[in-house]
Amino acid sequence: MKEALIFDLSRKGRRGIRFGSPDVPSKPVQQMIPQKHLRSEPADLPELPESEVVRHFIRLSNLNYHVDKNMYPLGSCTMKYNPKINDYTSGLQGFTSMHPLQPEKTAQGCLRLMYELSEMLCEIAGMAAATLQPAAGAHGELTGILLIKKYHESLGSKRNKLLVVDSAHGTNPASAAIANYEIVSINSNAEGRTDIEDLRQKLTPDVAALMLTNPNTLGLFEKDILAIEKLVHENGSLMYMDGANMNALTGITRPGDMGFDIVHYNLHKTFSAPHGGGGPGSGPVGVCDKLVPFLPVPVIEKTGESNNARYTMNMNRPESIGRMMNFYGNFGVLVRAYTYIRMLGAEGMQSISENAIINANYLLSRLLKTFDLPYPKPVMHEFCLSGDRQKKQHNVRTLDIAKRLLDYGFHAPTIYFPLIVSEALMVEPTETETRETLDAFADALLAIADEAENNPELLLNAPGQTPVQRLDEAQASRQLNVCCFGC
Repeated sequence: MKEALIFDLSRKGRRGIRFGSPDVPSKPVQQMIPQKHLRSEPADLPELPESEVVRHFIRLSNLNYHVDKNMYPLGSCTMKYNPKINDYTSGLQGFTSMHPLQPEKTAQGCLRLMYELSEMLCEIAGMAAATLQPAAGAHGELTGILLIKKYHESLGSKRNKLLVVDSAHGTNPASAAIANYEIVSINSNAEGRTDIEDLRQKLTPDVAALMLTNPNTLGLFEKDILAIEKLVHENGSLMYMDGANMNALTGITRPGDMGFDIVHYNLHKTFSAPHGGGGPGSGPVGVCDKLVPFLPVPVIEKTGESNNARYTMNMNRPESIGRMMNFYGNFGVLVRAYTYIRMLGAEGMQSISENAIINANYLLSRLLKTFDLPYPKPVMHEFCLSGDRQKKQHNVRTLDIAKRLLDYGFHAPTIYFPLIVSEALMVEPTETETRETLDAFADALLAIADEAENNPELLLNAPGQTPVQRLDEAQASRQLNVCCFGC
């Protein structure tokens, strides 16, 4: 399970490629590049034939865990299988050969795709308009918060507080802080939902908006959402929905119909574009009518119909918050999401959420007797267990359970989040996993719970079957060293 460094595999004189003669007029390197930038000796690069280079990286990829290998049950991350047709369409020459600085008249196909994707996202979430610019979910949150700020400024109001429920994703208060808002935490009630009385007390005249995830990170739908919406809007505040959990809603209900003014989508979650390893992501933002004037520029607009339709990028938006990203977002991700929605259609989009909810509740039913469930069921697309029983009875932490899962061939679920759950295990199976895979994952967790009772040392020293054993994550975050081993 070990793999040598490519430098150790190198043998002098071996080549994978030979360059032909240059097809441009030759000129001494010394005349083209300043002397101070020239090497005094050749770069120490590995020398291998092509076959060995390919095999080396294939072996490395097999040591990694990825969504094509097995289930990725990270709660709130929606790590679903990514259909390969999405990669095919995003790789079409008509898209890959485009340049963002081309004249609009030569980019009509790309502009049409983005325009239609915006329209479809608006229909899915019940919004009036959307921007595709944000590069990821947190970037979408920041965009939405800047829209909130611009809206209140347009009314002459200087509201400086944002309300965030205590079960929210950590990016919610982080994005609010970047925009210089004061964050006020709203408590969850005994059911794990928003405490309306606490919300009522903290809805002061200086509150700009409430940031809410629905369903929340416990996988619970905010059944009092209409009462919450009424309270917030009567206060002159806005409703922002974190769309990380949209996978539970598509085709069933819409944030706009619940009264949300802003919602961000995660195309790399709900709409099946690949993610992990830092990106690329995409976090479009949908808004209600009164926020449309403030959307980032450029705004893609359509004139004419059918074969006479033309698409333009309008920069003349005097009330806009400005650009949020160079050009118009991560275009390759937009193509993938567009493909996904068009392939599924309205009926298919609804089946996504229905199957995700069924999978989550089935998996929960298999684990209920062995792990604690702090908040009542039923859940929607994800659920949050607690490892408190294992910790108190056998001194085995949730972290130990997660590490042991690696030996069973499964990635761990999200752990220690949300913060309101002690020893949290947050699981989201998504709709793309079969019953057989769900059963295998449940069997693994049940076996680990049995090991915790009868052989806890096994968990405390896990993993034992991976290329590297347990790492010191705390030290790694404090003493970052990204060099290869032995540097």
